[in-house]
Amino acid sequence: MTNEFEILKPGKLLLASANLLDPNFKRTVLLMCEHNEEGSIGFILNKPMEFKVCEAISGFDEIDEPLHMGGPVQVDTVHVLHTRGDVIDGAVEVIPGLFWGGDKEQLSYLINTGVIKASEVRFFLGYAGWSAGQLEAEFEEGSWYTADASSEQVFTDEYERMWSRSVRSKGGEYCYVANSPELPGMN
Repeated sequence: MTNEFEILKPGKLLLASANLLDPNFKRTVLLMCEHNEEGSIGFILNKPMEFKVCEAISGFDEIDEPLHMGGPVQVDTVHVLHTRGDVIDGAVEVIPGLFWGGDKEQLSYLINTGVIKASEVRFFLGYAGWSAGQLEAEFEEGSWYTADASSEQVFTDEYERMWSRSVRSKGGEYCYVANSPELPGMN
């Protein structure tokens, strides 16, 4: 498999390699939102939590969708990915039509007044973060693959199959990886 860290940038998916056994990241799909000389930030897309946004975050009573575990860093913080950067101040475009963050009070107001639909936002507790050079080192160790991201992947609710589908979409030898059992010794 090719060494892909040279294409690491915001808007890419990070796919945990089958060798990455850290329980925080095992078979995860992350969206990279920031990558620069100071470090990297991303959000795990396929770890929904058992409680809903409306149960956990005040001001978002209309969001009857799962809250997601964004990563193991600062799990007391809330982050949002959305498609409405056209109406939310301070939002950062990650890929065309997909935005990170912005004014949360404005977001709450726009959701509660029906301007923004629940299907256009995804909430995360915490984030995945790496210090300068840390993610590149993990790439060199073979811990991650990359793939292009799309809004559809961010907003899908097919969490169980997201990792295998994303890895398989890379084609070739990745198809074998995508079909490998989680615990080969138990096969």
